Amino acid sequence: MIFASDLDQTLIYSRRSMGVPEGSEGLVPVEWIDGKLSAYMSESALQELQLISRQITFVPVTTRTVEQYQRIRIFQQEFIPAYAITSNGGNILIDGQVEASWNERIRAQLSKNAAAPDEVMRLFKPVMSDEWVIGGRLCDELFFAYVIQRDNMPLEAVMDTIGQLDSLGWEASIQGRKLYLVPSAVNKHNAVEHIRQLVGAEAVLASGDSLLDRCLLDGADYAIAPRHGELYREQQRNPELVPYVFTEQSGVFAANEILDYVRTTYQALTGEAAS
Repeated sequence: MIFASDLDQTLIYSRRSMGVPEGSEGLVPVEWIDGKLSAYMSESALQELQLISRQITFVPVTTRTVEQYQRIRIFQQEFIPAYAITSNGGNILIDGQVEASWNERIRAQLSKNAAAPDEVMRLFKPVMSDEWVIGGRLCDELFFAYVIQRDNMPLEAVMDTIGQLDSLGWEASIQGRKLYLVPSAVNKHNAVEHIRQLVGAEAVLASGDSLLDRCLLDGADYAIAPRHGELYREQQRNPELVPYVFTEQSGVFAANEILDYVRTTYQALTGEAAS
């Protein structure tokens, strides 16, 4: 079995997204930026993840670039997954190294099925301003990520522009203070399916909180999402369209329930207990 999980606001949490005070018990520091502690994980969830990973293939799946993923110290030094997916599916790491053939395949698909980044910028630039866009960049030459002041965003104009992305082979996701513009061919589901074929896994269990995780959860055999984030808000608006299991807790300790779900699902499939 593969456990393919988003990281930010699913397994690991910044100070802003934890939902509990920084000094709360049961937290483990996992990421530093320029020497400053920036993110935590539930200690219980980490222990369960390490335990269950003896039987299943754990695959971190993130929109972070390769460089940003490598900042997460816990997955670089103490608990190193054999496979990881970064750049929203644009890159696959095997034993820490980018799999060149996958990246080449993605770029070939983009040349056929998606508009160039410059064309997307020509569409979006008229609605962007310093009043709501703090900064951004083209990540790994694959997709755009912007830090925004969401309250200042001209919602109607932005949503109208997002509605035009489909014709260019792109899509958008607004996650808290981030706006992502991503080619549809760069997605987490396809990358996980590639790893499923590599390892010969029969089942995939997925977790994630954002709309960019939706294809990952939709394509999995089992899916669970935390009680926060875009997917949860969408479930509140359209319950019948978001048929996943959701945790009872929100915030950093939702990861405990996610790992409990992984363990019980594995046991139900195999009749074995994690050891």
